Amino acid sequence: MSRIPAVLFAGLLLALPFTVAGQSRGGDKVEKKLYCWNEGQERICSDALPADAVNHARDEFNARSGLRNAQVQRALTDEERAAASTAAAQQQLDRMAEQTRQRTEQAMLTTYGSEDDLRRVFAERQEVLDNNLKTAQYNVASLRESLVALLSAAGDRELAGAKVGDPQAEAIRQRHVQLQSQQRLQSGFLQQQQALKAEIESTLQRYRELKGLAPAAPAG
Repeated sequence: MSRIPAVLFAGLLLALPFTVAGQSRGGDKVEKKLYCWNEGQERICSDALPADAVNHARDEFNARSGLRNAQVQRALTDEERAAASTAAAQQQLDRMAEQTRQRTEQAMLTTYGSEDDLRRVFAERQEVLDNNLKTAQYNVASLRESLVALLSAAGDRELAGAKVGDPQAEAIRQRHVQLQSQQRLQSGFLQQQQALKAEIESTLQRYRELKGLAPAAPAG
């Protein structure tokens, strides 16, 4: 594996098409690549990707043509994966909420013959929210138990006069971050559950008003 500064990369690309083409005529038809990534403030390019650069954002070039044929984003951290999971769950519920509102507004009178029919519109959304909440509650309990175990082990190590190593300290930090993320997720689901109950009640009230089963709420 050869590593070169990016400032020499352009010259290497100019020379490589002839070299690789000559190799291909000799029977080597394997497509070769060049990789470029950042290490601190330095741009590094190489004809092989070292293990410590696998998770870096990088550009990949075809060694024959010198053209970039791929751009790979860096691997997500635990914190970013947790945030992405939270955002995905929220987007799913937001989409379902909007779909529910559209269905009820468009067909409230013509489709639903009773309040029970109208309640069933919310059943799927309620089920997804309940399942998400149960999962978050389980994750919080599991992560808290794991964090307590890690902290206890670190405490025992310090009481024995030994130093808590960097890997052990990092494991504690990551578990704490994961626990906080799941706690935020759980809190958000609880708030959404309360909001859904209020939405169901207000929708039923509107349905009763449109059906003439209840007096309209005063304006303002």
